[in-house]
Order: sequence, then structure tokens, then C-alpha cells
Amino acid sequence: MGKLPDTILNQLIPDTHYLSKQAQAYDLSWQAIQSGFVGEVPTYTVFEALSTRDNYHFIRKYFHPAWVLYVLFLRLVSFHNPVKEICAWYTTRGIKQVQFGSRPICHPKWQTYDYHILKNCPKVSVIIPTLNRYEHLKAILQDLEQQDYKNFEIIVVDQSTPFDPSFYNAFNLDIQLIRQEAKALWLARNTAVKRAKGALIALSEDDVRIQPDWISNHLKCLEYFKAEVSAGVFYPKGKSIPKARSFFAVASQFATGNAMLYKHVFNTVGLFDRQFEKQRMGDGEFGLRVYLSGIKSISNPIASCVDVKASTGGLRELGSWDAFRPSKFFAPRPIPSVLYFYRRYFGNGAARLALLRTIPLSIVPYQFKKNRSLLILGGIISVLFLPFVCYQVYRSWHLSGKKLKQGPLIDVLE
Repeated sequence: MGKLPDTILNQLIPDTHYLSKQAQAYDLSWQAIQSGFVGEVPTYTVFEALSTRDNYHFIRKYFHPAWVLYVLFLRLVSFHNPVKEICAWYTTRGIKQVQFGSRPICHPKWQTYDYHILKNCPKVSVIIPTLNRYEHLKAILQDLEQQDYKNFEIIVVDQSTPFDPSFYNAFNLDIQLIRQEAKALWLARNTAVKRAKGALIALSEDDVRIQPDWISNHLKCLEYFKAEVSAGVFYPKGKSIPKARSFFAVASQFATGNAMLYKHVFNTVGLFDRQFEKQRMGDGEFGLRVYLSGIKSISNPIASCVDVKASTGGLRELGSWDAFRPSKFFAPRPIPSVLYFYRRYFGNGAARLALLRTIPLSIVPYQFKKNRSLLILGGIISVLFLPFVCYQVYRSWHLSGKKLKQGPLIDVLE
């Protein structure tokens, strides 16, 4: 990253314990991005090689100790100098992990900014695909009735069985109802984008809850940061927004359950890739295309939503709710679309490393994934069941290869 403004540098903490000045500069840039800097400063396109010690210093400072061991293991098995690796790992053992979120970069003008976009009142199209979740859908539609911004339509793509068109008569909303017989999430979203009348697209889901200023806060974010995408933050019901995502920042992810973007973004990057149909990571792949196109996307905690996590309907009915934990004993692990994503954008080598990182942890059931002891148990179990797990991974690799051979199924917005 280029020279940061003094107002930003004054909010960062220089780390002089790196061996090289360049490593110190990289560290400041990382701090800035992770703390919420979104200014217009040229970013690095080429990175200078750093000492092994400085690299271990960095990963110890910003990542969980388990990933430090993971990196050490990978370096050793890939025939890097074992003495140099172990010495660098050992000499940096005293570095403690830094948690971001306690000192985010401030945006003091946010509250008093004069938002022209609200005065101009552009049309917003809110897109909600739904599948057998009328009770949950009722709640989000009631939330939309309470919005303080009024110039919006709602496009509901209903794939439910049985289909109940009378359900929508109870709401005082401009609803464009599309009946879709196929149980296909990405087809639903693509169809809705094509039918949208608004210059802005707001993406939501049928099992979330939003505040009355959800639309207006997305609009404010787009104008304030001169962005084309406002990526809203999710948090589970009964919880609060994670500290690391409680402030504005350059978005590190894109979720179709809570986002607003200009419709012309789809003209630039295309619609959603239907290779992810009935599977996972379609929104992540779209977000990566947005990033690679140089489009500014801002993580927006103000336009947050509560993820209710409905126990039925949606992707749960299609058997693809979790990317790495198959619903059936002989199903591929991970879901093939995940490997399609990894292999397409990062290559086969990086995909294999990703499998080495994710597969052992995926043995443990989803509800136990934050329990450290059970995660370790999952690693041990994955070794015991290695032949079976290898079969699951082989199936996923084979099916993802078919997807790669066919290529992306990305329609163009005309």
C-alpha cells in the first residue's frame, strides 16, 4: 500500500521488532486494512521477499497459533530448510496474537453527512428467494413494511411446494411475485435481477430479520464511501456483531443474504454462476469477481441483519447447507462446487492445501466447530477414517473437474 495519510498512521501502532523496514511497512498496511481504512491509496502489486523470521513474526501476530503450526508443517514437508524454519518458528514464540476491533479507524462525518442519495430517492429492488419458509418469510416482509425508506419494490421468487400466492395479500408492499417450479437458488436470483426495476439491487433472504433503517443505511454507505457494493454484516440470533466486523472496512466477503449494489455491477461482472446450483459458495465466487474487477465493496455493520438460521427449507432441503460436512455418508467432501471455486481461481496446488486445512476439521459436526477439543478429536478421527475420507475427497475432486471442464455458467445482464 502506498503512503498512508498521517491521520491514519496516527491511529496505527508501528512494529519495530521486524528485521526489515519493508516488513514494518507491510505490517502497517495490514493494520490499516484490518482496522477499517478504506481510502484511495495505491496498493501493493509486487511484494518483496522477506526473511523467514519476519514471515513467522507476521503470522504469529495476526493468526491463531494452530495456523502457525500448519505453516511450519507445510514448509517442512515441502523441503524448505528445516533448521531455518524451526529456528524462525522458535525465536518468534513470544509474539502474541493481535485481535482487531478494539481500536477501529473512525469515520466522524458519518452521522452529520448530507446524503444526496436519500434526497434523490432512487428505486431499490429487494430480492428474496424463498423455499418452504412462509413463517420466516412473513417476519422479514413485516420488517420491510417498517422501512423508513419507501421507494422500493420486493421481488420474491417463490419455489415452495405447495405454492400459496394468497400469502402475499396480507402485506402492504409493492411485491413482484415470481413463481419458479425449479428448486434453484441461483436461477431465482438471476431471474429477479433481470426483472428488477430499480437502479439498485438489495439482496436478502427468507430467514433473516432487519432494522427499519436497513435500506437507508445501505444507501448511505454507498454514497459516503463512493462504493458500488455495500456488504452488510450477518450475526446469529441471540448473538451480537463480531468485534472484528463491527466497523466499516473494505469488505472481505460478499453474502447474498445482506447486500446492496448498483445494478450496473452485474453488467460488469455478469450474473451468478449456476455451477453452484443446489451447492455452496456461489455468493463468495460472485464477490471475488467483484473484487477482481476493481469494484469497491464496503463491509457495512450499520446495515446488519440477524440470521435466524431456519431449521427447515432453503438449502437445507437441497442437502447442501454446509460446504464441508455432507448430509449423506457416501456424499463427496467437500461439496464439489467448493473445489470448483478453489481450483478455478487458485489452481490445483492451492486447492490441495485448502483440503489439508479444512477436511480434518470438517469431521466434527457443525455445532461443535468452535470447541477446540472436539476439533482436535476431528483431526484424529480423520486419520483413523483416512481411506473413507480420501474416497469422499476423490469424488468431490472428480465432480469438480467436470464442472471445470464445462466452464462457468454465468449469464449476461442485457
